[in-house]
Amino acid sequence: MNIVVLTGSEGALGRRVGDRLAQDPTVDAVVRLGPDDLEAAHEHPGGLKAKLEGASTLVHLGRSDAVAELDGTGTAGVDVVGTRALLDAAGSVGVDTVVLLSSATVYGAWPNNPVPLTEDAPLRPHPALAYAAHKAEVERLAAEWRDQHPDVHVAVLRPVIAVAEDTTDWLAASLWAGTSFAPGDADTPVQFVHLDDLAEAIDLARRGRLEGPFNVAPDGWMHSDELRRLGGRGPRVRLPERVSHRLAQWRWKLGMTSTPPGVVAYRVNPWVVANDRLKAAGWVPDHTNEEAYVLGDRPTGWASLTPRRRQELALGALALGVASAFAGGALIARRFLKRSS
Repeated sequence: MNIVVLTGSEGALGRRVGDRLAQDPTVDAVVRLGPDDLEAAHEHPGGLKAKLEGASTLVHLGRSDAVAELDGTGTAGVDVVGTRALLDAAGSVGVDTVVLLSSATVYGAWPNNPVPLTEDAPLRPHPALAYAAHKAEVERLAAEWRDQHPDVHVAVLRPVIAVAEDTTDWLAASLWAGTSFAPGDADTPVQFVHLDDLAEAIDLARRGRLEGPFNVAPDGWMHSDELRRLGGRGPRVRLPERVSHRLAQWRWKLGMTSTPPGVVAYRVNPWVVANDRLKAAGWVPDHTNEEAYVLGDRPTGWASLTPRRRQELALGALALGVASAFAGGALIARRFLKRSS
């Protein structure tokens, strides 16, 4: 039987992957493991073996119960201990295909990064972002496990920022939203992949039993100022990385945001990736960077209004300003006449 074990099925990405598994006639059953299953493995590492018994494929998206969201995949709660226990259980029951969700943040965000990064680039996660370091550690565990199980097909997917129509809240609260203050340079490149395209990449890796690391991103990239234009927002004030990091630390300490300060480096420095390897395996994204961003963006304030409504408010403000000016002038004239009499 073809039994697939799936973690992270509670999130927006997990639901999409689960739907694809349900529609695949070659899949006989899907075993869904939740955060509690991985948490229990901390105390009883062998407890997962019974849940994976008979499984042929493991699709490990990670934990989807994290408070913060960092790259849109819904797996900010990286569980290194749980992943180790899960891989050990997969090896003991004879799983022959593993698909592991990582992140392009493992490359790190550095001024000297090549543009774009290929899968051959070294993993240099920025030390200020624990999420990226933990993802890199999960990849190291998977590579070590793969060496011990040479007959198993192991694919590692490294997506860029993932967005979709049903996940606009996290993007609106992130550093990639169109706020008045923006860290970094207007020319900083950035990429967005739609969750539907990411789910398809994961399912392709499962069906095709792909091996090795694969970047997941549409063709090309955008620049920071393009985000502002696509969102219909006004000019931004650019802040140096050091100032932006201190501001992010201050907001983090005061509980004003759930986004850790380490994300600032990824907003300021390049970490865009090439997708040639995944496309050569048959992946064709349905959304460009621009389309994915527009679908996942939730404009607020002035940018959220229709052009007609903006015009109405602008004319209303102009009329109010003129009326105020007339009223002010009349009041001044009245006082002048009063003093003269």
